[in-house]
Amino acid sequence: MKTLKALSALLTYPSEELCAAVDEIRAALDAEGVLSPAARQALEPLLQELASEDLYDLQERYVLLFDRSRSLSLHLFEHVHGESRDRGQAMVDLKSVYEAGGFAIGGSELPDYVPLFLEYCSLQPEAEARLLLSEPAHVLSALGERLRKKGSNYAAVFEALVGLAAAAPSREAFEALVEEAEVDPNDLVALDKLWEDEEVRFGPGAAIADCGVDSLAAKIRQARRPAPGLDVPAAPRPRTVFTHASRS
Repeated sequence: MKTLKALSALLTYPSEELCAAVDEIRAALDAEGVLSPAARQALEPLLQELASEDLYDLQERYVLLFDRSRSLSLHLFEHVHGESRDRGQAMVDLKSVYEAGGFAIGGSELPDYVPLFLEYCSLQPEAEARLLLSEPAHVLSALGERLRKKGSNYAAVFEALVGLAAAAPSREAFEALVEEAEVDPNDLVALDKLWEDEEVRFGPGAAIADCGVDSLAAKIRQARRPAPGLDVPAAPRPRTVFTHASRS
């Protein structure tokens, strides 16, 4: 879905190229028409903001939102594993999924970076893309709610993503995430405490079984396994997915 590619772009660090592409993003969203009229209209303030405001103001606001607040991190596994060792294995699994699908990650972004995940989803058949979105839907929904409370126009992007998912997020999983305490990014003592390594657990039950993101890679692998008796096709030649330039 081109819409997912457009939404992925809107969640990247503001650049001159992104701001210049606002009309192109609008055109892609309108041409495909998969968003509800309300969801499409809700994106307009962010599009206007990117097209008209000073670039340095846009960048400063982005960093304050997404880079200095763990509760608004754009890395999916951050909201499930934190800094525990389970997150590392989840990264490896998701990277393997991308590679098995013929895609290699360009640049230095981690596999669970939301814009990169959306870029991967955008290249899948629509039905599969919607199913993939339903796995982390509770995380996306919680991010949208937190941004809405902050009065951020970025909230509309996450609300649009939840609307595109094949299934609504689990209420229990959503509430568990959204109830996490917010921390003032200027409170350095509180930030240090929040970013401390979490307890590392081993053995059965160590992973958060009820969280869709935790099982995301496993479910994608399962879906790609051939049915009994079918030949396994040769793996496609990897293609590089070019991510946006890293922030300075």
